[in-house]
Amino acid sequence: MLRVRALLDAVRSEGRTALTAPEGKVVADAYGIAVPGEELARDVEEAVAYAARFGGPVVMKIVSPDILHKTDAGGVIVGVEGATDVRAAFHRIVENARAYDGGARVEGVQIQELLPQGQEVIVGAVTDPTFGKVVAFGLGGVLVEVLGDVTFRLAPVDADEALSMLDSIRAAEILRGVRGQAGVDRWAVAEQIRRVSELVAEFPEIAEVDLNPVIATAEGAIAADIRVILSDTPVTARRRYTRAEILTSMRRLMEPRSVAVIGASNEQGKIGNSVMRNLVDGGFAGDIHPVNPRADDILGRKAYKSVTDVPGEVDVAVFAIPAKFVASALEEVGRKGIPNAVLIPSGFAETGEHALQEEIVAIGERYGVRLLGPNIYGYYSTWQDLCATFCTPYDVKGGVALTSQSGGIGMAVLGFARTTKTGVSAIVGLGNKSDLDEDDLLTWFGEDPHTDCIAMHLEDLKDGRAFVEAARATVPKKPIVVLKAGRTAAGAKAAGSHTGALAGDDAVYDDILRQAGVIRAPGLNDMLEYARGLPVLPTPKGDNIVIITGAGGSGVLLSDAVTDNGLTLMEIPPDLDTAFRAFIPPFGAAGNPVDITGGEPPSTYEATIRLGLEDPRIHALVLGYWHTIVTPPMVFAELTARVVGEFRERGVEKPVVASLAGDVEVEEACRYLYERGVVAYPYTTEQPVAVLGAKYRWARAAGLLGGGS
Repeated sequence: MLRVRALLDAVRSEGRTALTAPEGKVVADAYGIAVPGEELARDVEEAVAYAARFGGPVVMKIVSPDILHKTDAGGVIVGVEGATDVRAAFHRIVENARAYDGGARVEGVQIQELLPQGQEVIVGAVTDPTFGKVVAFGLGGVLVEVLGDVTFRLAPVDADEALSMLDSIRAAEILRGVRGQAGVDRWAVAEQIRRVSELVAEFPEIAEVDLNPVIATAEGAIAADIRVILSDTPVTARRRYTRAEILTSMRRLMEPRSVAVIGASNEQGKIGNSVMRNLVDGGFAGDIHPVNPRADDILGRKAYKSVTDVPGEVDVAVFAIPAKFVASALEEVGRKGIPNAVLIPSGFAETGEHALQEEIVAIGERYGVRLLGPNIYGYYSTWQDLCATFCTPYDVKGGVALTSQSGGIGMAVLGFARTTKTGVSAIVGLGNKSDLDEDDLLTWFGEDPHTDCIAMHLEDLKDGRAFVEAARATVPKKPIVVLKAGRTAAGAKAAGSHTGALAGDDAVYDDILRQAGVIRAPGLNDMLEYARGLPVLPTPKGDNIVIITGAGGSGVLLSDAVTDNGLTLMEIPPDLDTAFRAFIPPFGAAGNPVDITGGEPPSTYEATIRLGLEDPRIHALVLGYWHTIVTPPMVFAELTARVVGEFRERGVEKPVVASLAGDVEVEEACRYLYERGVVAYPYTTEQPVAVLGAKYRWARAAGLLGGGS
């Protein structure tokens, strides 16, 4: 530690951000990162002597604090042997460097022991703007950025988590050995990952680290090259609140007894009027205090000139005034001791008014006021009959908490909830997230007895580590679904290392959200359907899925969907195969899918579904229905719901999803099934299985099934 600290301080004092190869070796040795033997030759004769000492072919590399990518500069020659070739290589490397950058300082040429042939992998670390220090692993070498086969974790990682990274890349089987080649020493590779993660966690000023390639063999793993880049900007720590502080303020926000509306109005069409009407008409049982210096009463309630005039304690102040007046009003909220401010107005950082937003954040921190927004539609807390928004009201109570960073997405959420009769516990707008953000809401919803599932639309995370911490505490109790907008890799453009180039925004988000146990939805409708369906489906007790279908084509598509969602089609044992065959015609097909054919009466559907629910080896059912006159849609829906209900009463609960193909009557049948615990969709084989897949992903992340997240 002390040696590395002294080295990094010396590099920074010289105004450099990149370590030379010999300096990188000092860091590697200090952290036990395995690297080959090497020496720095400052002239030709030293190069010859060092090469002779290694007693075989060597690798020669330019050493210059000004040349970061040595290969691009023609500064690397591999497999040099013998004094004559060493001399020639030395001169050529230096000449190439001069041609590449005439002003570059050349400290000499690194003479490095040539490593044996092996599998090339990359181990590295970057400083992600959202998650901080992140360690990476993937296939390495010259094609690393082309292949892009890499996985990420928050640093530091322990030995087991490092080892799990080897199984998280697409080419994981290569590391185990293919086509007669021996597998790599997995523990040695994992140890390189662990040590790099430890290094960057202990030295925050290290921005990027590359071990590329690491030559992995059956005997070990050695980094052929190490690159270390320092940050040129200091990291500012975000203010953090304790779990107890978050829960205390969030309870008063989500379960208030008294709300003040700053900017309340009697004039229809004004935001202050809409907020007041929603609060009053929504049936909020607490006190509602309008604040407007130019009114005596608003909607029949006494109006106050200032929030400081409001009698008693106030839990929430909802702002419905122009942005330029918010700061002074927020000062009054702070002096009144109100713990929460809901800032509806726009005109802050989203329009370039960063100073104005910084001002209100400073006021909030000074008085201990938590800020929701600004630039939001407000929020709904349905179990409190609280509709603190200028948008349309919503009062269907249920177990789904929905949040969005965007007002437009918030309204899509509202419309979906109304159309599908999805009961919600809350709908919350986050807007600019000047203060309160997703980790505050996760902390609250994780404890909220009214919330069974949390769905979040987000464009970014202010503090990815805080979010992961809150998610890991929540996932064992209830699922979290996230729609992350903006799948760009813009951050990779200015990267100084291979790892940095690979760490596009979305790649890091994808891996780390998965590790946190979060279910990532590919699109808005998927997020909403997952949120709607997950509380409906019981938790599976195992991986064996059986498809029962009346249409062979649907069975094939449903099988594809099962595979696409990482689920397992059960291998039907002989006795179960015989049992199914007893109920299906000779021209049907047992196995999996179980194809009962389309011309079968309701009794065949019922008998096969009963068998699927009765057999304890089957853990989930996927039903494919085909609309026929023999078994009309509502007949299928009623018999399925009845059978599932009977087994539920007997204590047998398995997830059952259904795909209904047919004329428009299947829509009513799907609604009927959904209301009775069967997740059913018309005209699609993908959607019901995707919801089932999301349930399985949560069950694994929550530790209720084996197999990891």
